[in-house]
Amino acid sequence: MLICCGLTTLDITQVVHALPGPDEKVVATSQRATFGGPAANAAATAAALGVPVRLVTAIGAGMLAEVVRADVVATGVELIDVTTGGPAVPDGEARGPAVSTVLVTAGTGERAVVSTNATGRPVAAGDERAVSGVFDLVRPGGVGGRERDVLLLDGHHPRLAHALAVRARELGVLVALDGGSWKDGTAELIALCDAVVLSQDFRMPGGDVGRVLEDVAALGPGFVARSRGGAPVEVLDGVVRSYLPVPPTGAVVDTLGAGDVLHGAFAAEVSRGRSWVSALREAVAVASRSVTYEGARGWIGR
Repeated sequence: MLICCGLTTLDITQVVHALPGPDEKVVATSQRATFGGPAANAAATAAALGVPVRLVTAIGAGMLAEVVRADVVATGVELIDVTTGGPAVPDGEARGPAVSTVLVTAGTGERAVVSTNATGRPVAAGDERAVSGVFDLVRPGGVGGRERDVLLLDGHHPRLAHALAVRARELGVLVALDGGSWKDGTAELIALCDAVVLSQDFRMPGGDVGRVLEDVAALGPGFVARSRGGAPVEVLDGVVRSYLPVPPTGAVVDTLGAGDVLHGAFAAEVSRGRSWVSALREAVAVASRSVTYEGARGWIGR
C-alpha cells in the first residue's frame, strides 16, 4: 500500500496566450476547477497506475471542501481528511480548502501559480490512535513478497507528516519525500526518510546547489535524486552518482503537476517492489507523458 500525506488544494486554472503585465487584463482561452496539491496529485497518479493508495490531508469544511473531497474520491483514492469530525476551527483560521490560482501559457505549457498552501491551516499530529489508524492495513515488517508499504510526504502539514514518518519507521514502512522546497521542519523530515526526490528549485539554506544531493544525503536518506525539467535526472544512490535521461515528448501542453506525477509514480513503483532507480526511471517516463496533456491528470486513461 502507498500512503500519501500532505497538501490538497482547490486549483482554479486558466489558459492564456501571455501572462498579464501590471494593470493589464487578459482573456483566458479556457478554464477548469479541480483539486490539486502535491500529495493529492501524487495519490491520484498512484491510483491511476493501479496501486492502492490512501491520502492523509486537511481539506476543511464548507461547500468548496465537499467539492474537493468528492473530486479526490472519484479518482479511486481512499481519503482520510484529518479535519473531518475534529474540533471546531478557531476564529482567524481558514475553514475551507487551500486555493491555488494557476495561469498556464498556451504554446509553452509554462505555468504561474499563486497559492496559500497550508497557510492558516495548522494540523496537529493527532493522538496515537489517529496516527495508528492511518497504518491499520500495514503489517509490521512489510507485506511480504516484492510489494512494500510506502509513505510519501510532500513537506506540508509538518507536524502530521513527522508523526506519520516516525510511526512508519517503527512499522518498517519505507518513507519518501517530495522535496519541492525547503520548509520549516524539512531537515527533521529528511532525517526520517529512506529516499528524497528533489525539484530543480530545491535549495538548502546556505548550501551549495552543486552539492545539494550530497548535503541532503548527509541528513540520512540513502537515495537522493533531483529532477531538472527536460535535463537528465541527477541520482545519488548511496555513494554512486548517475543520471537518468528524460525521454523525448510531443508538444508540451501543460507542465502543471508534472513533479507531483513524478513523485506519485515513483512511490507507486517502489511499492510494487522496484528498486529506487528502476522506480524513478519509470516515473520519469510517466511524468514526461503527462506534460503533453492539460492538467496534472489529463494523461490518465489516454
